[in-house]
Amino acid sequence: MISGWGERYVSILKELNYSRKKDKESALILDSILKKTDTIEKIRKLIQGKTVFVVGSGPSLSIAIPKLKKLKKSIKIAADSSLKPLIDNGIIPDIIVTDLDGNEDTIKKISKTKSIFVIHAHGDNIEKLLIVKKMKNCIGTTQTNPFNKIQNFGGFTDGDRGVFLASYFGAKKIILFGMDFGNQIGKFSNTKRSDREIKLKKLKIGKDLLIWLSTFTKSELFTTSKSIEGFKKISYRELDIIIT
Repeated sequence: MISGWGERYVSILKELNYSRKKDKESALILDSILKKTDTIEKIRKLIQGKTVFVVGSGPSLSIAIPKLKKLKKSIKIAADSSLKPLIDNGIIPDIIVTDLDGNEDTIKKISKTKSIFVIHAHGDNIEKLLIVKKMKNCIGTTQTNPFNKIQNFGGFTDGDRGVFLASYFGAKKIILFGMDFGNQIGKFSNTKRSDREIKLKKLKIGKDLLIWLSTFTKSELFTTSKSIEGFKKISYRELDIIIT
């Protein structure tokens, strides 16, 4: 577990009134479902020393998709809610970071490919974890202390967990797409109106965590989305230079 995460986690629990006990319970259940595999090493080989794209479902995703379609060979980590629009446009992510809140049919469909799932266990998704029994390429993560087959690479929302994952496994460069962290919620996020306030709080937490990550990661950080402290804002025209 990365240094300083424990304090950040406690702060998140207090702000959102979440239960550490429920998070731990979920992690224990996921651990009991997961099989021992070499998936961690597969992730390391995919990411280490590479330029990695992390794709979220913010408002700018619609603009990013045509560019992503052209960059077929680049390593792509997708946050859960960006998965369906990516798949619908023929873009298959290498890694999907998910707490299983996204489109279940899309998750089942992509689980039959070579894509790797990084399944996150928390107090609100215990009833969804059984789907993992049908997955082959997957690992489990938690916000609490890691144990046995459950990892903690840092991060809170699917999007920022993808960035923490890329950093943890030594990506040379990390480039954000569709990760806007503003007051607008992307149309692909499937957020109900009643959940808008909590969603914006989570986005703020995710942004703050990425700013924190930028202070110690060894990866070079870029964004094609909204500006974020610690990440260099680049245009799509600059991508070809950055990824070489």
